[in-house]
Amino acid sequence: MNCWYLELPDISSTFAAQKTKMAGDGIKKVAKDTAIYGLSSIIGKFLNWCLVPIYTRVLETQADYGVVTNLYGWTALLMVLLTYGMETGFFRFANRKEEDPQTVYSTALISLAVTSVLFVALCWVCITPISKGLHYVAYPEYIKLLAVIVAMDAFSAIPFAYLRYTNRPIRFAVIKLLFIFLNITFNLFFLLLCPRIYSSNPQLIDWFYRPGSGVWYIFLSNFIGTFIMLLMLLPEVTGFKYRFNSALLKRMLHYSLPILALGVMGIFNQTADKIIYPFLFSDETHAKEQLGIYGACFKIAIVMVMFAQAFRFAYEPIIFSRNKTGSSDSKKAYAEVMKYFIIFGLLIFLTVMFYIDILKFFVDDSYFEGIKVVPIVMMGELFFGIYFNLSFWYKLIDKTKYGTYFSAVGSIITLLIIIVFAPVYGYMACAWASFMCNLIMLLLSYFIGQRKFPVQYDLKSAGVYFLVAMVLFVAGSLVPIENMAIKILFRTFLLAAFAGFIIKRDVPLGMLIKK
Repeated sequence: MNCWYLELPDISSTFAAQKTKMAGDGIKKVAKDTAIYGLSSIIGKFLNWCLVPIYTRVLETQADYGVVTNLYGWTALLMVLLTYGMETGFFRFANRKEEDPQTVYSTALISLAVTSVLFVALCWVCITPISKGLHYVAYPEYIKLLAVIVAMDAFSAIPFAYLRYTNRPIRFAVIKLLFIFLNITFNLFFLLLCPRIYSSNPQLIDWFYRPGSGVWYIFLSNFIGTFIMLLMLLPEVTGFKYRFNSALLKRMLHYSLPILALGVMGIFNQTADKIIYPFLFSDETHAKEQLGIYGACFKIAIVMVMFAQAFRFAYEPIIFSRNKTGSSDSKKAYAEVMKYFIIFGLLIFLTVMFYIDILKFFVDDSYFEGIKVVPIVMMGELFFGIYFNLSFWYKLIDKTKYGTYFSAVGSIITLLIIIVFAPVYGYMACAWASFMCNLIMLLLSYFIGQRKFPVQYDLKSAGVYFLVAMVLFVAGSLVPIENMAIKILFRTFLLAAFAGFIIKRDVPLGMLIKK
């Protein structure tokens, strides 16, 4: 067996103690820790979301924001590729009794370190063909910098997994939130403060500041935050000597690569529109302008994504802990939770759409033409949230291959709709691609799941709530009211009517908490 190692702090004993502690604390501790992990992620998404109004107002053109949208779409996909499921593999093998957690951790670290360095080297050596292929011949520095950012992020995935493994959610959250704070701080510095200083006293900052380089400074802010975050993780990757086991790595890769396939298809469904769009038009500037408009207005709908993610972090550990025997009581709980997810999802949808005339100022008025994508994207994200809740059936019976099948179908649908219709209908095709992808995955998961792991979902209630919400949405959208104050008042009345309908039909919302 090819293995080299020296002594490392006894991670295995730490984890054994953790398992004992968690067994005693029960589900409350699982929920508490999950809330901390989830809260840092949700707060991070929210704070980054708050940067969009700045971007749409300080970047010189919509095409500039299109560049940001496009390249961040690529980084999301590359992040999945460069971690290649190793985070999940680490948890899986570190929890096996026959494996040494010390060796598992250091083997995963070495593997990701090597692949991350090779990725950066490849990007820098081949920067000319890569930047040409991505249509950024004039800006190869964007590609170089983002390659380093993605590599650092990929490598840091294992130290963050180690923090979760050793039950340190506070340190995990602090480092994550520090990155967000630094990213926002440097964005504000470069995009707002520096232009003011330069306009009055350019000699103070002209040695490092270049006017009109907003896109570069967005990426540079990300780099600084990521680099400092990596420095904060040094205690998790230094102070010990590593063990590396090539045979173990092969087993970990064998386990993780199917997860990589699922992850790639999943992230592709979310980012395909941002990645592919510029390649579908001969006029690159126009394509990036349209992508910038779409990307900015897409961000308004992220409210639904944040709701679904918050729900996931609160719900997922409880579901797995309660699923002891697949009892009817557990299945009844799944159905009830689904009903309330749909109720609150529709309430969020109506809230955003009824106040869209106010919320649209989240972006600059030069982006207003793209507001029409918001209801389509929001409903698509609601469908994805429902799909996520339905997906528990194949996780609970260890048939995760179905998740791969559903994601593959979704990827094909997304790709076909964008390629065929985007050249004709522009970014509206991208919004509908997301909508249809999530809807079809939802339907596939439901019908197949009812055969493999039947749950009596309250379809009647779901249908009634969808019907009422859509009737109110149409009424609020189509009734012609010129006066803005009266329009908002009318829509507020409709929203209150939906809330009243919820209370009348399902008053004991507290039952969900008591369970």
